[in-house]
Amino acid sequence: MKERLQKVMARAGVASRRACEQLILAGRVTVNGKVVRELGTKVDLSHDSVAVDGKLVGVPERYVYYILHKPRGFLTTVSDDRGRKTVMQLLKSVPERIFPVGRLDYDSEGLLILTNDGQLANRLMHPRYQVRKFYLVKVANEVTASDVEKLRTGVELEDGITSPAYVQLLAAGPKESLLKIGIREGRNRQIRRMCQALDFKVKRLIRTQIGPVKLGNLAAGAYRRLTEQEIGKLKQAVNRSGR
Repeated sequence: MKERLQKVMARAGVASRRACEQLILAGRVTVNGKVVRELGTKVDLSHDSVAVDGKLVGVPERYVYYILHKPRGFLTTVSDDRGRKTVMQLLKSVPERIFPVGRLDYDSEGLLILTNDGQLANRLMHPRYQVRKFYLVKVANEVTASDVEKLRTGVELEDGITSPAYVQLLAAGPKESLLKIGIREGRNRQIRRMCQALDFKVKRLIRTQIGPVKLGNLAAGAYRRLTEQEIGKLKQAVNRSGR
């Protein structure tokens, strides 16, 4: 059965659906030898030959799931045309073709999920599924109870007010405070922008949890496979949230 090209590519483990759309628009995808730039193109891998940058796309033999403790100074992308360091350089020994789910800023740290399961990746990133992500945020400011309430109820950003968030003040001092923030949205650099809206200077930002999956004591730059239990809980989270 023919399906949209970007959906087929994502399911085959090329990248997330959004990233696959960008590959198509950039003219890097061919179908039966011809460059395709239309997102509405439909294909069937059992009959059509699909390639990205000349490499044939096939359905993965099995899906794999990893978590990485991303350090600062790495781009959350498969490759970079400017030669900057990417998270994939930290996973060179992984035999499967995997891609990062969503993004974590260059200057941010913490939990990143990587997989070749395009459907799960799409659900984890799509706002409909409301998967909450938790962050530890150290700011060079004294945070008050009033500030916490503003973050909880919603902060006005240039692209609209943020949805209610989980916010806990873990430590507060005149020159430094530590916050735990949980959000279900996926706006670009959202945590940093929320803090900026309150004139907070972010000193360190670490993502500690995505849905039921926690970073734990995984060292910076290290990675591991998700356990079967973690995979099951992650799939339950997106299935339950998307109903």
